[in-house]
Amino acid sequence: MTYLTGKTQPTIPAGQRFRQLLAQPGILQLPGAHNGQAALQAKDAGFNALYLSGAAMTASMGLPDLGIITVDEVCFFIRQIVRASELPLLVDGDTGYGEILNVMNMVRAFEEAGAGAVHVEDQILPKKCGHLNDKKLSTPHDMALKVAAAAKARRDMVVIARTDAAAQEGMDGAVARARLYYEAGADAIFPEALTTAEMFREFARRLPDVPLLANMTEFGRTPFFTASEFQEMGYRMVIWPVSSLRVANKAQADLYATLAQNGSTEAMLSRMQTREELYKTLRYHEYEALDASIITTVLPETRAGTPKAA
Repeated sequence: MTYLTGKTQPTIPAGQRFRQLLAQPGILQLPGAHNGQAALQAKDAGFNALYLSGAAMTASMGLPDLGIITVDEVCFFIRQIVRASELPLLVDGDTGYGEILNVMNMVRAFEEAGAGAVHVEDQILPKKCGHLNDKKLSTPHDMALKVAAAAKARRDMVVIARTDAAAQEGMDGAVARARLYYEAGADAIFPEALTTAEMFREFARRLPDVPLLANMTEFGRTPFFTASEFQEMGYRMVIWPVSSLRVANKAQADLYATLAQNGSTEAMLSRMQTREELYKTLRYHEYEALDASIITTVLPETRAGTPKAA
């Protein structure tokens, strides 16, 4: 189904659909999709919800993940992913793009663009990837105000509060912040950059009634765990934020190196998506059929056999 014929988004808000998925048994798996093509490929693989990473967005724009893109730029990515896939989308809201009113504006803008959920983090600008060192944290009170503002501004959107406090304040500090954010109106908590299975389990044990999100990023501080392992540890959601972009970027680098060396792309053909595969992913022939189905409008004739005047 193409986005020109899809009816899902207008009839059931994305936030409601995200909540429905979160209420189902098992862990909600949210692979990162950095553009509309990736979203379609994830959907075809069987996923029913997606994640849009700030790191993946900025990297695809040739920029570092330091909180330097704008709300409108993120909305461009939201619209293309939602339009292409019609799937509920969790969006990385960084630090909320400012203070209280900015956070509320972000939530409304993301929701109007089609997002189903957003997470906001307790860093201050310039923010960093959660798995890097020397992150600067806001006060728990200031972050709680942002969470409350996000909850007040949303219509249906799921609000997730991320805390990066484990590295600086230990488990006690991270859990205390999480409780405060949950009480302020967050629907779920995202503890970032936990480094052992025991840390994940302890965080979940100390917040038994709070839905939790786990981040399974590559090349970070978190060891590899499967979705089922995170579920066993007490988590309701898991994201793979930048995986699609990492794979695509590595393939592109190999392509350009081969082209520079050989003056030809022939050696890369076996690693390319074929034209047929691309058209299938894009639903190209469905668009053609839709175009062919449109009937030219003909004005009704008058009794005298001539068209009515406009």
